[in-house]
Amino acid sequence: MGILSSLQSDPKGTIIILLYQIPAILIALTLHELSHGYVAYRCGDPTAQMMGRLTFNPLKHLDPIGTLFMILFGFGWARPVPVNPRNYKNFKRDDILVSLAGVTMNFCLFFLTMLLMTGINELLWKPELWELGKHSYASAGELLTRRDFLSFNGFNFYSIISGENVLFTRAKDATTGYVMQGDAFSNYLRTPWLLYVQRFLMFFCRINLSLCIFNLLPIPPLDGYHVVNDIFLRGKLHIPARAMNLIMGGLLALFYFTNIFSEAISKAVYFVQSGVLNAILFVFGLGG
Repeated sequence: MGILSSLQSDPKGTIIILLYQIPAILIALTLHELSHGYVAYRCGDPTAQMMGRLTFNPLKHLDPIGTLFMILFGFGWARPVPVNPRNYKNFKRDDILVSLAGVTMNFCLFFLTMLLMTGINELLWKPELWELGKHSYASAGELLTRRDFLSFNGFNFYSIISGENVLFTRAKDATTGYVMQGDAFSNYLRTPWLLYVQRFLMFFCRINLSLCIFNLLPIPPLDGYHVVNDIFLRGKLHIPARAMNLIMGGLLALFYFTNIFSEAISKAVYFVQSGVLNAILFVFGLGG
């Protein structure tokens, strides 16, 4: 329960983080479910439209437990959009398209947000910040690169997203690890107001990729289960709703009491984001 412990140790800082995180979660979950409903509608099923789910109103889509998990653990879910596969024009094809619609939307949002973050990063910092990293005697260069400021597991990414006014610049030895420079990163800001935009984008970017990867797990009732069932099992696996709820309850217990899934998903999130970030930096000639 990281949020709960953070509220006790740093209530002001945690509330500020939640002011960024909660809107990002609401938008990501709403667009995820809206995508399912819209693709189903285009495939011939008007169920979501008739039940008022083709809307940008987050209250129509949110699941209380799933939203709470997004806040506490970084991955969660919304209320599934109701669909009637009998209305599909082509059952197998359309069921796959509808199942993949949500995760595709989240990945597209993640990718577009990565592009925005990269562009804003160039406007946010003074050029001399990147010059510091070129001199090994001044700092460990890997901490003063664009990659560290944009990577989900970067020291300076964490410093920004957590609201700390600390610039990580150098390292001692393997036992003491990284230490921070005395200067605050605000000394290197070129456009200070963009920091608030960048911080929101950081939350939004990470939440969308986490939501995408979590929902790709081949576990009912997640989207990945429907895709695996359609492609590899030809739709032959039918799990009753009660069994679905039991499976989901077991999955929640694993998330709450163990680190099995959370660590695996975190590693997958870092791996995908690192590859996309490296490609963006390479294409735009921004080096590290």
